Amino acid sequence: MIRSFLFTPANVPRRVEKALSLAADAVILDLEDSVAPSDKAPSRKAVRAALGKPHQCLLYVRVNAPATPYCYADLVETLAPGLDGVVVPKIESAADLHAIDWLMANLERERGMAEGSLDLMPQIETAAGVQRVDRILQARNLRPYRGPWRVKRVCFGAADYANDLGLSPTLEEAELADARARIVLASRAAGMENPIDSPWFHFKESQAFARALERSRRGGFQGRCCVHPEQIEPVNRAYLPTPQELAAAERIVAAFRDAESRGQAAIQVDGQMIDYPVAYRAQALLDAVRSLKNA
Repeated sequence: MIRSFLFTPANVPRRVEKALSLAADAVILDLEDSVAPSDKAPSRKAVRAALGKPHQCLLYVRVNAPATPYCYADLVETLAPGLDGVVVPKIESAADLHAIDWLMANLERERGMAEGSLDLMPQIETAAGVQRVDRILQARNLRPYRGPWRVKRVCFGAADYANDLGLSPTLEEAELADARARIVLASRAAGMENPIDSPWFHFKESQAFARALERSRRGGFQGRCCVHPEQIEPVNRAYLPTPQELAAAERIVAAFRDAESRGQAAIQVDGQMIDYPVAYRAQALLDAVRSLKNA
């Protein structure tokens, strides 16, 4: 379970060093939107340099989109031991994933890394990407070669998606609800982890951000991208269940286990009917929190 991914421009050393000292679960060294075209090539060396710096978080690099002239060199020049994963924006087809996966596998073998050891997180952030998200996430079943599948989760990119469709989302983001629901549904149907939600860009709207985080968690996202250090703590907190939810889950699991031992599979706990789906959900919630504490 990864709750917070903090973006930081790869070409600003002081911001990279600060990001690596913060409490984000993962830091994404960005070569895409936060780096001007003239600085993309020099910034690849900065990514390699950052891999050797002390850090407690996971380290990802966001390369440029497959359709750009930068993507290939981004991958070739930044994939190295010390990196945990790659974020690829504007994925629009299973073929995009196959091509990136194939190149990453060859670079891993060439550089003495275990094949499949690097995570690949696609960003779904265009009209074509959202429309085809089911086929994109079934890419593992259509692979041209055998080997470990490295795509564990996807990330939604609301800003690019809204721009592509000509949307003007309000603070409550009702205009984006359908896209979010489709990405969550497609992720689970493909047997993947719950997805990562889009960054929040309205820095002064803290109350609206809190509401957005609550909607996101209840809507099936496991975490969120951050674009400012002050977003990390609210995000980390929001994607954990509350103490009340944990206590309720513990009561459900204990009561259902006891009932099951007596041959019952439908009981009542705190005025709620509990059967297998509810009990499984409560157990999954407890397991997720336990794994996070042990990480």
